[in-house]
Amino acid sequence: MKRRLLLGAGAIAPFVHAQSERVLRFAWWGGSGRHQATLAALRLFEQRHPGLRVKAEYMGFNGYLERLTTQIAGRSEPDLMQINWAWLAMFSKRGNGFADLNLQQKVLGLDQFSADDIAYGQVQGKLNALPTSFSARVMLWNQSAFQRAGLKIPSNWDELFASGRAFRQSQGEGAYPLDGELYDMMLLSQTYVQQLHGTSYVDPLNRRIAMSERAALDWVKTYRRLVDEKVCTPLPLRASLGGAEKPTEQQPDWVVGRWAGNYTWDSLIGLRASTLKPTEQLALGAFPTLPNARDSGLFGRPTVMYAVGRSSEQAELAARLMNFLLCDPDAAKVLGRTRGLPSARSALEVLKAQGGLPPLELAAHEQIRAQREAGRLRRPAPLFEHARFLKFMREVFETIAYAKTTDLDAARRLVREGNALLQRL
Repeated sequence: MKRRLLLGAGAIAPFVHAQSERVLRFAWWGGSGRHQATLAALRLFEQRHPGLRVKAEYMGFNGYLERLTTQIAGRSEPDLMQINWAWLAMFSKRGNGFADLNLQQKVLGLDQFSADDIAYGQVQGKLNALPTSFSARVMLWNQSAFQRAGLKIPSNWDELFASGRAFRQSQGEGAYPLDGELYDMMLLSQTYVQQLHGTSYVDPLNRRIAMSERAALDWVKTYRRLVDEKVCTPLPLRASLGGAEKPTEQQPDWVVGRWAGNYTWDSLIGLRASTLKPTEQLALGAFPTLPNARDSGLFGRPTVMYAVGRSSEQAELAARLMNFLLCDPDAAKVLGRTRGLPSARSALEVLKAQGGLPPLELAAHEQIRAQREAGRLRRPAPLFEHARFLKFMREVFETIAYAKTTDLDAARRLVREGNALLQRL
């Protein structure tokens, strides 16, 4: 009987343990490298918090937003979640779509972030999210290709616009100094117009189009000029080569150096370099800026952010996990650059001390940091990257790319229909 009772007690013990176990849900998207590193970091966090289990809810990017939208609508969102910065405008228009991190300052190392970093996560005076890293567009050039062409890498707008025909004369039909998806070229064209007119397309503070029809017309004409003067690969050409949105590093002409540049996120430099032939060497270019431009027009924003669910019953614990992933030195060693070069100073210093950071990525990071600290990188409007608004802009520029509209009609659509859409979002 005594033995039977002991066995009974042993059988009950696991059930009691399961009942007392705390569970914290954390959701993110990414590739296998990010998944494995994050799972390892979560195990380390669990070791420091006995009795806690972090339920990892991870997947690729496709379908992630749809799943999160359903969860937030049903008040069943994860305790901690990875989000895009633009989603703040979708889920938290008044700042109450996520938990207010101002209430968790005692467990968050906010002093590890710049004021600008924190400002990106603020909505209506509430701190909704913190960035893992910051990413911006840079000019990435294949200097080996330019050397073969006997040309120097463009350093200003005049040199950029002149590079198309000069590069083609040297390298032949089908060679381009710059490749990019439609969105890349839309952003590059907007940069020129922002420098020229002093305004981006969407007002960052108000739900309206900031460009006049004249500025929007210049936006359209700048895009057309990049195509007509053979500076960038045309959309129909990219579409014929396996898809208009096929990444640059997968393009055979990029691999061999016939397409010799890219206007891309600094976080993608390693990916762009990964497929190049060993004879090709990449270089970071100067950011083209018009004389007397009030700001650089450089487009940048947090790579991804972490937010705590407003429905979470463990907001403080979720904030502790957030802080661990963002700021803890041991977590930094495990996570590395899987979400970009860290925004948190302590985490970045850990990676620098370890060594091995790619020089080109560090140089791009410093180029962007200098623009931010000089106040020349203005925060864009989150609605600019709203999925429905992006679709609208792409549709307009596709009609330009396929010569299905006039420049003036396209500019008018960008202003008039753009304003109407912003009011509905």
